[in-house]
Amino acid sequence: MKKSSRSKLLWSLLFFVIAALSVYAIVSQSRSFTVDTFMDYLSRASVPYVLCAVLCMLGFIFFEGEAVRSICRAFGYGSGHLNCLVWSASDIYFSAITPSATGGQPACAFFMIKDGVPPLISTIALLVNLTMYTFSIIVLGALALILQPGIFAAFGTLSRVLICVGIAIQLGLGAFFLTLIVNEKLLHRICRGGLHLLCALRILRREEERQARLSEHMAAYAEYSSMIMSHRRALIKSFVLNLLQRLCVLCVPFFLCLASGGGIGNAFRVWAVQCMTVLGSNAVPIPGAMGVSDYLMLDGFGSFIPHRDVVDFELLSRAISFYICVLLCGAATLWKYLVLKKRERQL
Repeated sequence: MKKSSRSKLLWSLLFFVIAALSVYAIVSQSRSFTVDTFMDYLSRASVPYVLCAVLCMLGFIFFEGEAVRSICRAFGYGSGHLNCLVWSASDIYFSAITPSATGGQPACAFFMIKDGVPPLISTIALLVNLTMYTFSIIVLGALALILQPGIFAAFGTLSRVLICVGIAIQLGLGAFFLTLIVNEKLLHRICRGGLHLLCALRILRREEERQARLSEHMAAYAEYSSMIMSHRRALIKSFVLNLLQRLCVLCVPFFLCLASGGGIGNAFRVWAVQCMTVLGSNAVPIPGAMGVSDYLMLDGFGSFIPHRDVVDFELLSRAISFYICVLLCGAATLWKYLVLKKRERQL
């Protein structure tokens, strides 16, 4: 087995171990929790609202692919909706199973290149999309605080610290990503320094040749970067699609609250808690963010959802918005990979 394959397998196994531990930690919060009580809670839920929650989870996958597709089309490189769906699925899956989500972007770029998008265009498209993704989180977090101004106080002290740190990190990342898009010289210095370090550690060789090739790529990057910044319509469309993507995953607990008879008022509070959870969990790198998300959701939901239901509600919400989503994305990624391998063998 190749080293990269072994590494991916190990991270996948680690993901499932941490997921199992997270679920165990959740159910341990309630002494009355059993599989039977959870199934009873699920059986009492409104089926139409549960289906709406599932559709929102699928929308989370769909809209990311469409956002990347809209940027690629601005450069004249289109692709089918199914291909773009796999781009998104690979990003979500590998972001979930690799440390600090480092595998998501490379996996997405791999499939984009296989589908005919040049490497440089893939890099710019993903960087732009990551910037829009970050700003969409900030906008929705601000909207949650405006619509539910008391929601921040509903959290405990540790949760409030995590949320504040998460907001600061998102603002910093958003500014950094935007700078990389418009400032080719800064990105060139970062890449040049990284390349020098890799060569100094003897991981790579022929530094002068690689540095010369990097300079050529960065000259092209500057041209494409200038081009995308002039396509304001494509940028706005990408931001709206990223906003819809984040809104979809945030609406999963919203509809599940309605499904359990929580009422529209509590549903909006649930939505605001989920917004704060997204901000707070970004303060911690994956895989630790999985546990932090569960902690924040239990802390926030517990302030207004009855104690007997809060664990069942959080577990169902997390199962649909994250665990099932990651499994579906993993299946889609594996299917695309096998299709590509079969195509290569036929050539």
